[in-house]
Amino acid sequence: MTDISHQLADFAAGLRFDAIPAEVVERSKLLILDTAGVIVRARNDAESTPSMVRAIERMGLAGGICSVPGDNASYAPPAAALLAGTLAHSLDFDDTHAEASLHSSAPIVPAALAAAEMTGASGKDLIAACIAGYEVQIRLALALGPSDHYDRGYHPTATCGVFGAAAAAGKLLGLDADGIESAFGLALSQAAGSMQFLADGAWTKRSHVGQAAQNGLMCAVMAAEGFKGPKQAFEGQWGFLHAYAPNADAAKAVAGLGEMWETLRLAVKPYPSCRYTHAAMDALRQIMKEDGVTAADVEAVEIGLPKTGMKIVSYPEDAKHNPKSVVDGQFSMPFCAAVVLREGDMLWDHYATHLTDQKTLALTRMVTCINDPDVEALFPVNMAGKATVKTKRGTFTRLITMPKGEPGNFMSNEEFLGKFTGLAEPYLGAAGSKRFADAILGLEAQNSVAAVLAAGRPDAQAAG
Repeated sequence: MTDISHQLADFAAGLRFDAIPAEVVERSKLLILDTAGVIVRARNDAESTPSMVRAIERMGLAGGICSVPGDNASYAPPAAALLAGTLAHSLDFDDTHAEASLHSSAPIVPAALAAAEMTGASGKDLIAACIAGYEVQIRLALALGPSDHYDRGYHPTATCGVFGAAAAAGKLLGLDADGIESAFGLALSQAAGSMQFLADGAWTKRSHVGQAAQNGLMCAVMAAEGFKGPKQAFEGQWGFLHAYAPNADAAKAVAGLGEMWETLRLAVKPYPSCRYTHAAMDALRQIMKEDGVTAADVEAVEIGLPKTGMKIVSYPEDAKHNPKSVVDGQFSMPFCAAVVLREGDMLWDHYATHLTDQKTLALTRMVTCINDPDVEALFPVNMAGKATVKTKRGTFTRLITMPKGEPGNFMSNEEFLGKFTGLAEPYLGAAGSKRFADAILGLEAQNSVAAVLAAGRPDAQAAG
């Protein structure tokens, strides 16, 4: 199939707010709200943030025209996109797409926010741009085949995310289809994101999502100024779909484009860990609630996962049974299971208390993971999971087909606000957190994205 790149560029350039279904608009606002809450908390709480901020300051990129939620400073546009994109993924609490096996908002929303401040864009402009970015990024991952892409060591959130960021930023910069296609061509040389972080808990999973936001923005700006990128970035002989996976299906990138909205298939996380851990955690919570099982009762735990998830959250077993860092914990199914069994939940603040808790670590080593056939049969349409807990009074099993937060089991507006408030309120205050949330949820009525972002500054809350 030819002209994939131009079809996606034409879709992004031509997408009008008034033509977007209302349910897609409403969903996008919730996704932006969710992302903003994660950014606020990560700006102030993630252990990787201070070094990133110092690096930006050392390079002279502070003091610019763009804002980052939860931060009183201002930054040059690419630095704002880099920082906000890194923050959006630093807690592993950001939205996911099950079949595409990636996160969407983390690379796309920050690039769009920076471009919106550069151009004086409205809330409607931002919404349309983010949706354009979501559709491009997700469809590229579907076309690649996520498992094949992972097997080559790539992280699709970043590799596909740079194109989504370029589409969103390019739309806000007013690029036509040819301009966005050129931005795609430039982004082709920036599509990166290695899974090597899994080996030692390094922070690059966070930073290369931020770099996707930064590079997507920069590619769009370069294209806007006339710098030419190659055509056929996706389908060309040395294009993305040929170079990054062995059996890509290009038709999936444009199937139902503008009619079937992948944005509506994005899920939101109730837990700050890899999405592959979530269904099993839901299953454990159900066993605890309905069967009265406690951590003290546990003799053994078996978690059933899909094969793709096994590669990420259960191997190598020794490392997953002995997490040392937050990143280790986020990608350890045994650790996440142990925390849920001890707390009845999994919150961001639990990492600080449980990574050194000997009782939790002992429980972690009682958890084994298997590639369960029932779970595998449900994948990739659903990120299902199974939990089996053996106790002296019996063995209890639950299969969760659709974890909380998936489109078919979505969070309510109240649950969204609860998550946002829990993340943002410690740094914005109760009134300030509400003010920022209200501004985002009323985004289509906002004439200035810059004014919305101003509401997310801690000093604005103190003054208010």
